[in-house]
Amino acid sequence: MSDLHRRLLAEFLGSMLLAAIVIGSGIAAARLSPADTGLQLLENAAVTATGLFAVIVMFSPISGAHFNPVVSLVDAAFGGISRRDAVAYIPAQVAGCVAGAVLANAMFAQAAVSIATTHRATGAHLLAEVVATVGLLLVIFSLARTGRDATAPAAVGAYIGAAYWFTSSTSFANPAITVGRMLSDSFAGIAPASAPAYVAVQLVGALVAVGLIRVLYPGVTPQTAAEIAIPHAEPAQATA
Repeated sequence: MSDLHRRLLAEFLGSMLLAAIVIGSGIAAARLSPADTGLQLLENAAVTATGLFAVIVMFSPISGAHFNPVVSLVDAAFGGISRRDAVAYIPAQVAGCVAGAVLANAMFAQAAVSIATTHRATGAHLLAEVVATVGLLLVIFSLARTGRDATAPAAVGAYIGAAYWFTSSTSFANPAITVGRMLSDSFAGIAPASAPAYVAVQLVGALVAVGLIRVLYPGVTPQTAAEIAIPHAEPAQATA
């Protein structure tokens, strides 16, 4: 198997597990706490945050653990991967999230595909998706561009867990998972009519994030991190 095929398989499997974690925990939360929406959200957020940590640890040595088209596109914009590879990653991520949705439905004895009926595309939700996407990309690329990649699994999991609560959209921040979540009429679902607007503002968020990253971390590498006064970045640590 070629290196690219290994990376595509990792992106597919990671995206599948991510969708299964998000949707499966949403179904379980709704069943375990049927009368308490706040508790359902807490359960869904906690499982997603911890599950995402584990999946990133599992696949990051192979593909970088993107599981998200906007992450791949921004990584390509900064030269982390080639544009050709980014274009190849995206179908694997979408297919993985679709497979994960089907898997989650099946694990809870639901129809393999049940079209979601939860409409989410209000102005507030769309603003929240821009914020969620920008924040996620800033977390990822601030770490990558300052030599702190080892903290990314925990940082990304923590951010997504928090963003479930501080954004009204519950922080999809990912076009691939948006597609997957259309296929489960559950706590985590999104109606197909709402999904295109979500994907559009996630792409807007990616553009905003690229601009902010260029301003905040211009040409930053682990060797130059200390020079721009990143908190706690001592020269020895910055070059490790």
